[in-house]
Amino acid sequence: LFGIKAGSHWKGATTDIVTHEYVNGRRTQMVDTFRVYDSFEHAFTDYANLIGNNPRYKGVVEAPNAIQAAHALQRGGYATDPRYAEKLVAVMNTLGPLPAAQDFLADAR
Repeated sequence: LFGIKAGSHWKGATTDIVTHEYVNGRRTQMVDTFRVYDSFEHAFTDYANLIGNNPRYKGVVEAPNAIQAAHALQRGGYATDPRYAEKLVAVMNTLGPLPAAQDFLADAR
């Protein structure tokens, strides 16, 4: 769901996928290893842990709104696409605002 790469610390299942990275400002096709999950719940929980427990994404957690969180995610190095935050905000804008007074926090086990 989130395209989280499987670094050397990842002990779960993996899969190799053709992806695109920006290297020296150029979009480059490559094969990389990504994490595999047993369920959507596990994918969301791992993403919540990655963002919530990694100091490089502190700005995401502390952002006062979704747009600033998207830019903090890019600044944290989540994606190499220089337009990642802009694209994420565009997707959010197509969905419209979330209903008020609901708890949308993921379970960070």
